[in-house]
Amino acid sequence: MTKVRTVITAKDTGERLSPREGIVFRVRNTGEKADVQLQPEQAFQQMLGFGGAFTEAAAYTLSRMSPGKRAEVIRRYFHPEEGLNYSMGRVHIHSCDFALGNYTYVQDGDTELATFDIAHDHKWVLPLIKDAMEVRGGPFKMLASPWSPPAWMKTNGEMNNGGSLKPEFANVWARYYTKFIEAYRREGIPVWAVSVQNEPAAVQTWDSCVYSAEEERDFVKNHLGPVMHEAGLADVNIVIWDHNRDIMVERASTVLSDPEAARYVWGTGIHWYGGEEFGKVARVHELFPEKHLLFTEGCQEGGVRLGEWFTGERYGRNMIGDLNAWTEGYLDWNLVLDETGGPNHVGNFCDAPVIADTATDEVHYNSSYYYIGHFSKFIAPGAVRIGLAAAAEGVLSTAFRNPDGSLAVVLMNEGENARSVTLGLGDELAECELPPHSIATHIISQMG
Repeated sequence: MTKVRTVITAKDTGERLSPREGIVFRVRNTGEKADVQLQPEQAFQQMLGFGGAFTEAAAYTLSRMSPGKRAEVIRRYFHPEEGLNYSMGRVHIHSCDFALGNYTYVQDGDTELATFDIAHDHKWVLPLIKDAMEVRGGPFKMLASPWSPPAWMKTNGEMNNGGSLKPEFANVWARYYTKFIEAYRREGIPVWAVSVQNEPAAVQTWDSCVYSAEEERDFVKNHLGPVMHEAGLADVNIVIWDHNRDIMVERASTVLSDPEAARYVWGTGIHWYGGEEFGKVARVHELFPEKHLLFTEGCQEGGVRLGEWFTGERYGRNMIGDLNAWTEGYLDWNLVLDETGGPNHVGNFCDAPVIADTATDEVHYNSSYYYIGHFSKFIAPGAVRIGLAAAAEGVLSTAFRNPDGSLAVVLMNEGENARSVTLGLGDELAECELPPHSIATHIISQMG
């Protein structure tokens, strides 16, 4: 017997991760084909989990809300049942654009790193991470990413506006990562991975640092990899690129084709700002199948978009596209922003799935929050993507087998019209109704 739990989110309705009567499987008629045929015998990548970024902006914004509202947001993200079941996070190594200003953890010119101190993070960031981990109550993976080395280590003498790492400081900068990992671990925060550099191909008006593919390769090979191993941190994974899909094949190939560099690299991190080129994500997997793929950042740019539906659909489309191209985890950008889409120390305001209005103490859950939940709540860490053959026009789909044996199938309709599709499993079929601009998750359990 096949038992199904169905959950749906649809525009112009009150349905937000709302339970519906489960779809019903029946024995298919001779020659009857399914629009989406599940192929559970096929196995692809295993999922690490889903999460978001603990930026100073997010942590500071929540600190300005009432304790009850702050606790609500943490619960609605990290609780395994009541929330989105987040089991991962990303944190910036000293400042990023979504910090209140530029800052580092050392005094200028301290090449010994004797003054290294994460006291700055004790104010807002660390308390938020610790509270989230407590609500999660289970294993938690943290990615740490730098936006820029300290100004004195850089060619342009400032943290913002690009510039590059001065070669003479490469080893000092590599040791800075190890100091950060050790300091966070002392606080009970499990730093599972570091990326080499956030967006290394972009000169930004905020904290940024440019590396060519060859420079990133050589930094990993000659400095970061060896230094982390010497410090006893070989268990911490190194993620390269951490930037858009558009040139990820060339960038990953330069690093991963070098055996000395590749031995230190866990995989490639991607952002969504350069276009939805999922074929390039799959191509990196084809070229380097033993390496991993992780979505490390995405958000809706240009300020707050309260109540908009296209933002949720952007998340859904990108998540399905990347997951079907071998991506193993999905990290959203800011967990929460204030009513301005900040704070951001250079005015680079954005949207977030949760907007906390610090003037009224109201919390707004955007469509993106619910769309993410259709994946994160029902595709558990350890789930394995299974095959599917999709012929349903205008319907996006992906499917996973969870560790408990259940199947989680996500179907998404971005169209203006309702869609009816048949879902096939073995010799059975089920009819699935998808309202206009909707996303549905079907959790299928095979009962004995």
